[in-house]
Amino acid sequence: MVEQLSTITPRGKVSFIYQPLEYARAVYADYLNKYASTKCEVLLLGMNPGPFGMAQTGIPFGDPLIVREWLGLRGKVGRPGIEHPKRPVLGLDSTRREISGKRLWGWAQNRFTTPENFFSRFFVINYCPLLFLHAPNDKKCVNLTPEHLLAQDRELIYRPCDEFLRETFRILRPRWVVGVGKFALGRIETALDGEDFVGGWVLHPSGANPLANADWEGQAESALLELGIALP
Repeated sequence: MVEQLSTITPRGKVSFIYQPLEYARAVYADYLNKYASTKCEVLLLGMNPGPFGMAQTGIPFGDPLIVREWLGLRGKVGRPGIEHPKRPVLGLDSTRREISGKRLWGWAQNRFTTPENFFSRFFVINYCPLLFLHAPNDKKCVNLTPEHLLAQDRELIYRPCDEFLRETFRILRPRWVVGVGKFALGRIETALDGEDFVGGWVLHPSGANPLANADWEGQAESALLELGIALP
């Protein structure tokens, strides 16, 4: 997937593409080595990297503080080939918090206490590993989600990302596949059509989502319980 996506060039509003699975591969490898098992109960699927999370650490929803201190992950982080001055990659040393990651991993820490307890049942991946930025000048830089891309570019990206999701599903064989946000649910329903699993979604924890700013943890837990996922 990484190789296929590396050939994509920016078009439309996309000014920059960051590929953290290339320049932060060592941290992501540490994540897989420590926490990916041969199967899990629940696969949580995010959308794509945020500029202050996975773009810095290589970890889905990868708030740097939580990646360092709770997940205990290590590894060298390089730099994208071309960076926007407003979105430098500082790696695990970044001090800026990533709201989505702070909420999602903070919930995992509050509910399961240790990473080992959480990953004995759950695993977290992103559907697409690319960060897309719209930057009309040196002072403005805006994060773009896959839905903002040109239709023809979306299809180029969806094909390898769908296959990655199918391959991950076949390895982990989760009973539940839960989208973090409705976009992820849509890709789950498309890529895993015909597979045996229970699908659903939880509210995306983005700070830009007004609904998520009111007790995201409680809303997410209610959605998981409605799907039949027991929580400690």
